Amino acid sequence: MKIVPRWYIRYKGVNSFFMGLTVGAIFTIYAVLDPSIFSLGGVLLAIGMLVVAKYYEKILNLRTFFKISLFVELVMLVLVLWYLVLPYGITTALFIYAGYQLTFMFGSYLVRAETLFLNRKQILSWLDMAKQAGYLAGMLVSWLFYKALIWIWGIEEHTRQVYHLHWILLVTELVIIWLLLKSFQTRKRRSDVAIFATSSRKR
Repeated sequence: MKIVPRWYIRYKGVNSFFMGLTVGAIFTIYAVLDPSIFSLGGVLLAIGMLVVAKYYEKILNLRTFFKISLFVELVMLVLVLWYLVLPYGITTALFIYAGYQLTFMFGSYLVRAETLFLNRKQILSWLDMAKQAGYLAGMLVSWLFYKALIWIWGIEEHTRQVYHLHWILLVTELVIIWLLLKSFQTRKRRSDVAIFATSSRKR
């Protein structure tokens, strides 16, 4: 398996755009939760990150990196779909909080892995710039979207605003998964192309 830097940088840029979009939404979704839940969630997150770190020797390889990255994005897709189907209530808030904590558990691992596999200074520089640009763009777009809901459609209720934002999040997450799949090439795929090219020349 091989990582394709130009696609991976785009993937991380759009991924950060997604995170920028969700900044305001998360506070609205979590408003119904008891503060003690965040303390317990923080403890469980720290334990989970310790467990992941313990197995770095086994999981710091490109194939596992791809699988964990895809798993994280699929979790995010499920969370977005869940909110579109069941947008309000403590059950939804707990489910989304648990899902985010699950993805955060792999945060340090993903940073370590991308630094290991994209070990060129220029690529890492482009990667970090793409992340920051995406995050800033996401926050700006979410602000404009909320203002448009108020000024154009007269939607001032925060929960309704967040619900409408999730349609943008859904499209963005689907793009993220597509970019992630484009970011990794398998040796089999490359060898198939080579075999096809050889057979074509023989003809």
